[in-house]
Amino acid sequence: MKNIKKIQLGQNGPLVSRLGLGCMRMSSIWGSATPDETESIATINEALDSGINFLNTGDFYGAGHNEMLVGKAIKGRRDDAFISVKFGAIFHNGQHLGMDLRPLSIKNFINYSLTRLGIETIDLYQPARMDNSVPVEDIIGTVADLIKEGKVRHIGVSEITASQLRKANDIHPISALEIGYSLADRQMEIELLPTAKELGIGIVAFANTAEGLLTGELKAPLEEKDYRKHFSRFQGENLINNLEKVEVLKQLASKKGYTPTQVAIAWVKEQGDHIMPLVSMSRRSRLPENIAAMDITFTQEEMSTLNTTFKIGAISGGTYLQR
Repeated sequence: MKNIKKIQLGQNGPLVSRLGLGCMRMSSIWGSATPDETESIATINEALDSGINFLNTGDFYGAGHNEMLVGKAIKGRRDDAFISVKFGAIFHNGQHLGMDLRPLSIKNFINYSLTRLGIETIDLYQPARMDNSVPVEDIIGTVADLIKEGKVRHIGVSEITASQLRKANDIHPISALEIGYSLADRQMEIELLPTAKELGIGIVAFANTAEGLLTGELKAPLEEKDYRKHFSRFQGENLINNLEKVEVLKQLASKKGYTPTQVAIAWVKEQGDHIMPLVSMSRRSRLPENIAAMDITFTQEEMSTLNTTFKIGAISGGTYLQR
């Protein structure tokens, strides 16, 4: 049953599902264990059956494993899926070494991605981050050439500054900006999001629960092996202070009959008709909860409570989103 509303990515851009499926967790990332591939493929297909057609992957997720997995899942139903691919990040032995966005490299990356995915055209192709050693004109211009060749349909960008976004859009219309956005990460509201809205660029918002901070399930201190201990917001007094704010979210969610995660996703959705929450899942059991979050609305008082509690700067410390 297709019950997901649609969103338009950019002016005259494609219509895609209002909720996006992030596929990253379906592959071994930076040393993590590989999830059950059969369950991951089943999750993608059930998402497609539910009307979630936006599938987000990256050519560096699992060193290409993620694209091959997505390719297996969409085989025989290509028209049901809108494929978004990030490219350009270089990893070795689980370590991020930097970006490679040279034109020749991009032309190489696209062919590997198309082969792994088993498709002829990628719907949305975007650098995972800008590479300051390569002019924006060269990066976006190269992807624009790929559109002319029929290998790409639309151009996206990710983790970019407002000035870079303007420059990129001047070179070729940008359909989507992928950015981490949540109640806990709102600094992009100052300049980046208004710029995207002015230019008519859709927002693909990932990390809606801020690395799990907003799920209501975290307790201080984190276990020693928890990767989040590397981020200052999950350390010491910062985490204690931040979890006090999460209590407000938990109470509000409880009164509404939803989970904190659902409310966190719904808050992102409510920030504009041009904003898509991108939720990472690798199990079918997660789908009903996240789909239900798209029907949540807020009273003015509830929205005021959330916006006041989680105003810009309210969360102590940063994550990888604030490098």
